[in-house]
Amino acid sequence: QGQLVESGGGLVQAGGSLRLSCAASGRIFSSYAMGWFRQAPGKEREFVAAISWSGGNTYYADSVKGRFTISRDNAKNTGYLQMNSLKPEDTAVYYCAAHETHIPNIVVYTTTRYSYWGQGTQVTVSS
Repeated sequence: QGQLVESGGGLVQAGGSLRLSCAASGRIFSSYAMGWFRQAPGKEREFVAAISWSGGNTYYADSVKGRFTISRDNAKNTGYLQMNSLKPEDTAVYYCAAHETHIPNIVVYTTTRYSYWGQGTQVTVSS
């Protein structure tokens, strides 16, 4: 399967917070590196954050570093993106993705290497 389902998007005022969740079917997610990407209207999809299978290695885009936190709970087959101090420029459709790997601490931050994608959840930050 490898099905991913995002949730937690919505409308929030600037300075607010949202937590996105990415639930994986079965036990597959615990064997995959995970990433979050976003796509704003008229723009290409861009990398946001990535986390290794083990959870011990993370990487963030400069635009979100210090504000966003990626995490995962493999026992629940769920990944998270905690977004704090949101700005209007964070407005986008956010996608989670999973990369099949048995290497516990690799992170992946290019779109072409991800095998599984969710359908996206809208995040809108108002002024």
